[in-house]
Amino acid sequence: MRIIKTVIIGVVIFLIFLYMYQDKLIFFPQSISVGQLQHIKNLGNKVEELTLTMKDGTKLHGWFVKNGRSEKLKTLIYFGGNGDELSYMVDMANKFAGWSVVFVNYRGYGLSEGKPSEENLFADSLEIYDYVVNRTDVDKTKMVVTGRSLGTGVATYVAANRVLAGVILVSPYDKLSSPGKEAYPFLPIEMLLKHNFDSISRAPTIKTPLLMLIATEDTVVSPLYSKKLAAKWGGEVLLQEIENENHDSILNNEKLWGKIGNFLKRI
Repeated sequence: MRIIKTVIIGVVIFLIFLYMYQDKLIFFPQSISVGQLQHIKNLGNKVEELTLTMKDGTKLHGWFVKNGRSEKLKTLIYFGGNGDELSYMVDMANKFAGWSVVFVNYRGYGLSEGKPSEENLFADSLEIYDYVVNRTDVDKTKMVVTGRSLGTGVATYVAANRVLAGVILVSPYDKLSSPGKEAYPFLPIEMLLKHNFDSISRAPTIKTPLLMLIATEDTVVSPLYSKKLAAKWGGEVLLQEIENENHDSILNNEKLWGKIGNFLKRI
């Protein structure tokens, strides 16, 4: 009896520990080097450095990479994965078929202040959208959001709450508990999870056209969860599988960028 009680107490303590420290298992804030900041500054006027103050006073840092010579720019907002400090994406902005791209680091990432959470990322994403759409050099009718991995939940949230011309999701989940349960099948993940990122509950209300890109060898977010989300999306869905790529390597595949370019040209 004493052994059983000890085991139960141990399990409870372990679950409490996981609940309290799950933020460190979900978010991996990364810093940015002085050298990388200087590299981006050396790119010239094409890249505008951004410091956005959120309603609660937190300052977020990022970049607006201007592509095209139009008076009103077609603009895409990019939301990264849980370990993505987005300065590395600035050099890849030319892959977005002539669209201008906004990269703003999550709270705690790069030079952005604060602490990441589902609530903060969602609130910040709408403020970022509102800032971009109200710029005088942006075409309000040509706004797209792109999310990768964790960022697909953020992009889906924006799509459910703002007007967009298109959505691009790379390696999306239906809800965060799905890959969580696969990674930790012995734990009551849905009971413990504070950050649900429940995209599938929002998907039916979204009528915006969606390009979904999934890696056939993804073992972090199973293609099964991506396809569940696609099946519930309320608008047109173009689902593309990138063969022989995994969760991390998919962005290095030129086929992916070709499919993104074709989608953006249609808008």
